[in-house]
Amino acid sequence: MITNVSLVTVYCLDQDKAKDFYVDVLGFVPRVDIAMGEGFRWVTIGHPSQPELEITLMVPGPPLDPETADFYRRQLGKGQMGGLGLSVDDCRKTYEELSAKGVEFLQEPSDRPYGVEAVMRDNSGSWLVLVEPKKFTPADFA
Repeated sequence: MITNVSLVTVYCLDQDKAKDFYVDVLGFVPRVDIAMGEGFRWVTIGHPSQPELEITLMVPGPPLDPETADFYRRQLGKGQMGGLGLSVDDCRKTYEELSAKGVEFLQEPSDRPYGVEAVMRDNSGSWLVLVEPKKFTPADFA
């Protein structure tokens, strides 16, 4: 029986820079950083309030075939990769704090039927969505 989601992957171009961004800028904590042979490095971070969930910062490469890895690198370079949805308690305040740290935002905080949302990029080009959630029903989208 599946009990929870324990691991998600965010592709990056440089594991050290990505780890620094998520830890130093966004407040995540380092979890695992080990070399696993043949140039493969396993790097995970997590949010302090979610010990059961790790985010793998993965450079496109094996086990992906070369063509697929190249596709991911190109998408990252163009800023076309989706990343994570991050819950926040105050989207506008978080937007101001992260903007002051130099984080690039694609969308300023906006009211949506499901809450206040802002869209930013990590330092590899993946977009991250900040959401200050609120209760909604399907009728709120009509």
